[in-house]
Formats: sequence, structure tokens, C-alpha cells
Amino acid sequence: MNNTVTLHADPLVWGHGPKVFEVFLEPTCPFSVKAFNKLDALLAAVGEDQMTLKIRLQSQPWHMYSGVIVRYILAASTLPAGKADAKAVLKAVALHREEFEFTDHCAGPNMDATPNDILARLKRYSGVDAYAPFARPELQAEVKWHCKYARQNGIHVSPTFMINGLVQPDISSGDDISEWAKRIQA
Repeated sequence: MNNTVTLHADPLVWGHGPKVFEVFLEPTCPFSVKAFNKLDALLAAVGEDQMTLKIRLQSQPWHMYSGVIVRYILAASTLPAGKADAKAVLKAVALHREEFEFTDHCAGPNMDATPNDILARLKRYSGVDAYAPFARPELQAEVKWHCKYARQNGIHVSPTFMINGLVQPDISSGDDISEWAKRIQA
């Protein structure tokens, strides 16, 4: 990637309907993975013309490699396939979550992993090579935007759900898709 070209992150947005469903996810959180795995079916159930789905990344320090993984996902969103590449990385993390996490957030095999090891796994599992944009300093503006947006909305945990700009503390990753759909369509 040519560093003289402006870096543009494709927003992680699907659908174009009037009801806006925002999901704040930490990619290695088991509850976020549970929610992420339901999003395609939710969009199909409600309809792309009825809802807009927005994924917001909520890096959390107790998930030790969260910052590296979030940055790689956002780097992937700057590639020609944009949000499709970012989604492929999210899916790869979801499928191999434990290989990106620490036992009890403080121990286990990843104690010996370097950030480069994590990046290599992300590329291998997703098939997305986002090394070049990952290394661009200006990518931090996108990382910071996700962080600031979550903070301004009082988001502390993942997953957190918002409908039309309002946090929905009673929506859970364990809810059935039909429950989410009912809430969105209300």
C-alpha cells in the first residue's frame, strides 16, 4: 500500500434501513463472539431495507491482545474489500478465539506470543493481509474514533447494544435473534 495515499477505513455498516442497531464488540470476548455469530441472521430476519447494523469495536485491556486485534480488523477495513475483509478477520477470531486469548486473562500459551505472532495468526486464519495498513501510524485515528465513540456513549462492557442511539442494557448475547428483531422493529 502506498503511504502517500490517504488511508480510508470502510465503516463496519451493513443494511440501510431506518432502524439503527449498533453492537459494541470486543473480538476475543466469548459473549461478543456469541453476538457476532448472530448478526448475519439478524440482518436477514429484519431486512437490510428495515435496519442498519453497525459494528463498533470495544477494545478491553483485560483481553490482553485486544488492541492489536482491533487494530488489525480496522486495518483490514482499509483494504480494497473494506468491511468484507474486516468481517473476515472478525470471523477468523471468532472461530479461533482461544488462540487469541489468555487463560483467566493472565496466563497460558499466549504469554509467549508476540504481537507479530498474533498478526501472523490473524492473516493465516482470515486470509486477509492487513500488515501494510496496520503499520501506518494514521490508522490510530480510526482506532481512537471507536474508543471515543464508545466512551461518549458510556460503553464499558462487550457486547453492548444500542437501538437508534440508545443503550439497551437488557439486551444480551444470549437472547434469541427473534427477541432482538422484535426490539429493533418496535
